[in-house]
Amino acid sequence: MADQAVDTGGAKLSGHAAPEVHFLGRTRELKELRADIERAGLDTIAGRKAPRARVLLIAGRPGSGRTALAEELVRQVADRYRDGVLRARLSEPDGTPVPVERAARDLLAGLDVPVPAGADADDLSALLRESLADRRVLLLLDDAAGAEQVDALLPDTPECLLVAVSAGPLTGISDVRPCTLGGLDTKSALELLTRYTGSVRITVDPRSAEGLVEACQGQPAALILAGGWLAARPQTAVADLAKQLHAEGDEGTPLSRILRLVHASLPAPAARILRLLSLAPAGLVDPHTASALAGCSVGAARTTLDDLTALGLLRIVPSPLPEYEVPGCLHPLLRAAAEAQERPAELQLARARMLERTVRLLQSCRAITETDNPQAREKLQGTPRALRFPGPRAAADWLRLRRPALLAAARAAVADGELDTLARRLMSQLVRAMVAHFGTQAAAPDLYGVHQLVLDVAERRGLPRERAAALLNLADVDARTGRTAEALVRYRAALDAGREANDPYATGRAMESVGGAHLELGDYERAADWFGRALAQRLARDERTDAARLYGRIGTAHTYAGRYGEAQRNWRAAAAGHRKNGEPAAHARALSELARVQEYAGRPEESLRTCQEAMEWARRADDERLQAAVQLRLADTLEHLGDPAAARLHRGAAERILGEEPLAPERDTAHEPERADGPPPAGAAEPPRKRSGKGVPEPEQPEHDANACEIRSTSAED
Repeated sequence: MADQAVDTGGAKLSGHAAPEVHFLGRTRELKELRADIERAGLDTIAGRKAPRARVLLIAGRPGSGRTALAEELVRQVADRYRDGVLRARLSEPDGTPVPVERAARDLLAGLDVPVPAGADADDLSALLRESLADRRVLLLLDDAAGAEQVDALLPDTPECLLVAVSAGPLTGISDVRPCTLGGLDTKSALELLTRYTGSVRITVDPRSAEGLVEACQGQPAALILAGGWLAARPQTAVADLAKQLHAEGDEGTPLSRILRLVHASLPAPAARILRLLSLAPAGLVDPHTASALAGCSVGAARTTLDDLTALGLLRIVPSPLPEYEVPGCLHPLLRAAAEAQERPAELQLARARMLERTVRLLQSCRAITETDNPQAREKLQGTPRALRFPGPRAAADWLRLRRPALLAAARAAVADGELDTLARRLMSQLVRAMVAHFGTQAAAPDLYGVHQLVLDVAERRGLPRERAAALLNLADVDARTGRTAEALVRYRAALDAGREANDPYATGRAMESVGGAHLELGDYERAADWFGRALAQRLARDERTDAARLYGRIGTAHTYAGRYGEAQRNWRAAAAGHRKNGEPAAHARALSELARVQEYAGRPEESLRTCQEAMEWARRADDERLQAAVQLRLADTLEHLGDPAAARLHRGAAERILGEEPLAPERDTAHEPERADGPPPAGAAEPPRKRSGKGVPEPEQPEHDANACEIRSTSAED
């Protein structure tokens, strides 16, 4: 995969670094912006401490060099902000505002602050402000669509500085210091042209060069395209280009006129690729994306991308991968050209090719992690060489670096509405690749958004099975992040969808998860009821392993409610089920939990016998950690029976098994179930507490949350 891959050390195998560009002009604007940082605000003048960060606004039309000016300002003052610079783009290339939730999440990621999956915009804005409270940071918010976006991300500390780039004013934010851009001064504009053309053509015909600057109205983006066009034609005089521009008339902006001229002068294949690049997700392009859009080879696509970059039509993204970006000022113009010159069916076919290529790359990215699987290895060998990765590290690097484009591709595919089958395949493979390389927990924030997209497609297309899977996945994340009430609503909706689809897996999974949510909310009676419904389905389908586990979950619910008789009956059923299934470790855990309930019920002698039986099964399972946990349970029971010497022996045995330091005798009651029926009955034993010893766990129990079942994929595709 020479066109795409990154080696295991993260070094570049291919591609090229962006050329170093020195900033030109804008001396007056930079001086004023720097002065505005120091100038007293309205609060200071009134004798009050500034409640929020200073906001500098750089306003101008797309192509005016507003982002370049912001970046130069940031470069000059960055050393004043000890905690660094954070950047976020607040508009998509097509002008769609980026949701505050996504922008805040990206900024928090830049601070290395863990972000809960599924958190809403208000929570993330609050977390961002809290995280910046003790920091001195410079924020650069590019392409802001409005004041609401900026205000939601504005730090509540005057130690920070926020630089916003926008097309217009930020009405509603107090004490904003605006800097409105026009064209470059003539000297700087001529110098910009000289970088592309060399000095000779500018020096021999300065009047024509100044006329060209005037025709471009000093706009940097237009001047760059003019310079690139001249650089590609070393024998053409500056006056010739100026005449052609004047012949274009006054229709449109200077940038649109020069782009039409440049586009018309390109070879037909290159011009078509340029137009189709407006379909690239987030304006980010790599050789595979361009190859798929145009239906050409990867090598030919990369050559064309380099040629377009030399003409100023693309920018190189600093990355170990060969990656390019369509300038935001050109994106709407290229989209209009594509819609005018390509048939709608051709544009849709190009989108489909791009999504199909992305799906295949994601399949290859995931398959490289499964080389121990003969079927996966055989499938990988059948993949075209250009789509293969040299190793898991290269695949993970590609996935991490292309993450913004991949997520944007999923969003665009769902928004399109005409390619839902491809969209579902793309999202399924994206989920699998992220889980394979990063793990479910690390990828959860991104996966939450993908599952929401899956739900959108399922509801639009009337697909109850996919709707059930998406709702279960979303609810699981809600449950893991403490939003149990929201999870319960989604689990109930998933149950309805599973019944509509006549999908026994989804209905059983949803019923058990509804029970888990009720358990977390402290409604133990309903939890036991829903676990019982799930159990009845498992028994009807002869799913014995799941049935044994559900007996244990019912026992847990009854234990929490203080119904120890019911709890013992269910834990005995769980133990018997695991024994019949040939699961000695699960059998030992169930017996250990039964012993716990027996002690709660005031039957320590019976609890001791059950613990001893659990120890025998733990030995048969050859599970040392489980043996140590049961030894500790025995020690607690013996202490309660008044035999501290025997308790010390069992505790010492646990320490020897795990090679730990002696455990302190203190007990931790933090995780004990509360009795729902008040104090224990007369003569009942006090429940044993969990011990907080390093490396010595309690016997494993069934999950008490709503996330107990394996998550099924959002698509049946392999």
